[in-house]
Amino acid sequence: MEKQIIIVAGGKGLRMGSDLPKQFIPIGGKPVLMHTIEAFYKIDHSIKITLVLPPAHQEYWKELCSTYQFAIPHNIANGGETRFQSVKNGLDKAISNCQQSSLIGIHDGVRPFVSAEVIEKCFEAASAYGAAIPTISVHETIRELNEKESITVDRAKYRLVQTPQVFNSEILQKAYQQAFSESFTDDAYVVESAGYAVTLVEGNRENIKITSPFDLIIAEALLHQK
Repeated sequence: MEKQIIIVAGGKGLRMGSDLPKQFIPIGGKPVLMHTIEAFYKIDHSIKITLVLPPAHQEYWKELCSTYQFAIPHNIANGGETRFQSVKNGLDKAISNCQQSSLIGIHDGVRPFVSAEVIEKCFEAASAYGAAIPTISVHETIRELNEKESITVDRAKYRLVQTPQVFNSEILQKAYQQAFSESFTDDAYVVESAGYAVTLVEGNRENIKITSPFDLIIAEALLHQK
């Protein structure tokens, strides 16, 4: 089955304290977003890549591709007002470039350290079960807040969710026919809300989402380790 990946990069860099959107901040000599795209292309040169960017960022991205001689093939879809709309726009673009049922992954543009093993496991599980997401265990103690107090909960019952989240294209299309809800925090929740089950696979702890200056320090350390 054909594989596709939708990489969503709509960040404005507000938590970075910078005017430069976080997906364009350089680490290891090139923008974060280029590292992310390469993570998927290195595994499978035939994978179809759709990059979702706000229209205001697209010309700058083209300039970056020219500056860094970045030539990995990809299509561009317009980002929306919400992540839900951005993914939906990316999905429409991906489906228009596919003549058959496919496996479609959705990945955060600022997660450049997803491992090859995790990517492969997610696509394999989605091929078998229809929907798969990577998760990791919680190491810290968790407390649940209510109106009167906070209580410790069993952290073994919780998992932290990562991307790529991979789905059969037919399932994903049907799920994104739903009306937008503020409760949709990720694509797995959209799919579950449409009545489909989601399979969990083991993620990799290095697969951090770069959203703060501290994350950039970790990212540089991870690149140095590589």
